[in-house]
Amino acid sequence: MSRPTRFEEFRWLGDKDRMRVHDLDNTGDPCAIDDLMKREAFASFGPDILPEARNRGYKPCPHCVPDDSE
Repeated sequence: MSRPTRFEEFRWLGDKDRMRVHDLDNTGDPCAIDDLMKREAFASFGPDILPEARNRGYKPCPHCVPDDSE
């Protein structure tokens, strides 16, 4: 799966509806990133790190975020 054009410089992408954060370096079909982009219910994080996404209340996607990511 290719990285969404708007997020070429980002690794972490938030799904505002499901409050999940996706690792764009590891996404697959179950993550439904194309659907997320169509719904326009996404967020980026500054700084672009997993702990920032967690600080904002996002939970790691079980399909693309490794358990040991920090």
